[in-house]
Amino acid sequence: MTLEVKDLHVVVKKTGEEILKGVNLTIPTGQVHAIMGPNGNGKSTLVSTIMGYPAYEATQGTVTFNGESVLDKPVNERAKMGLFLGMQYPSEIPGVKNADFLRAAVNATMPAGKTMPVLQFMQRLNSAMELLQMPDDITDRYLNVGFSGGEKKRNEVLQMLMLQPKLAILDEIDSGLDIDAMRIVAKGINHLRSPQFSALLITHYERLLKYVVPDQIHIMVDGQIVDNGGPELADELEKNGYAKYEHEAKGDQ
Repeated sequence: MTLEVKDLHVVVKKTGEEILKGVNLTIPTGQVHAIMGPNGNGKSTLVSTIMGYPAYEATQGTVTFNGESVLDKPVNERAKMGLFLGMQYPSEIPGVKNADFLRAAVNATMPAGKTMPVLQFMQRLNSAMELLQMPDDITDRYLNVGFSGGEKKRNEVLQMLMLQPKLAILDEIDSGLDIDAMRIVAKGINHLRSPQFSALLITHYERLLKYVVPDQIHIMVDGQIVDNGGPELADELEKNGYAKYEHEAKGDQ
C-alpha cells in the first residue's frame, strides 16, 4: 500500500496562488515518514490535497495509493481506501457525541451493508481509550466541544486507533502538547506500527521524532521537497534550523 506523489503542483482555488511546485514523495507500506520545514511552505497543503480538501486544486502531477489514483475520488472514498488525516485544528461539533461520531466513522469505512458489531466496537474503543489514558466520560461529550488542546489531539489519535487505516497522515499532532501528552500520543502511533501500516507525520519538533522514530525525514521549503534523510536529519535541524534550505530556495550563494 505505497503512497506515491509525483510532480504535484497545487493552487489555492480562490486565488490561483501556487503552493506546491512539483512535490515528489514515496511512502512504502510499513514505513513512517516525517515532513519538516518552515511555516507557510506547503506541508499542510500537501496533506490536505491528498485527503481532498476542496480549497485546493491539483493542476499537475499524480497522487496514487496502492497504484490507484486518489485525486479524482471524493473524501469518503479516500477514507475507504485506508487513508486517514489527523487534523492540525480539529473542529468542534456541538450536538454530536464523541462515541456516536466514532461509531459512524467506523461503519462508514466498512463494506457496503455491513457494520461493526456493538460488542466489537466497544472492546476496541475501551482498549484504545485505556492506551491513550482518556477519561471514561469523553465518549459522552460532544465532539471536541470543551476539549483541551491535548484532549483534541489525543482524540484524533483515538479516531486513528478506531479506524485502523492503512496510511495515517498526522498534521502537527504534537503541537501544543506537554511532554506527558506527547508520550501518550506517540504511544498511540507506535501501537499501530506494522508491515501493513504506514504514516506521514507533519511536525516542527524534533522531540516527537525521539518517540516515533521515522524511517525517513523530508524537508519541505517553498512548495518542494528539498532534502531527505534518516532520523539524524532532525538533530541537524534542531541545531542549525532551515536557513541553508531557505537560502538555496531563493538562489542565494
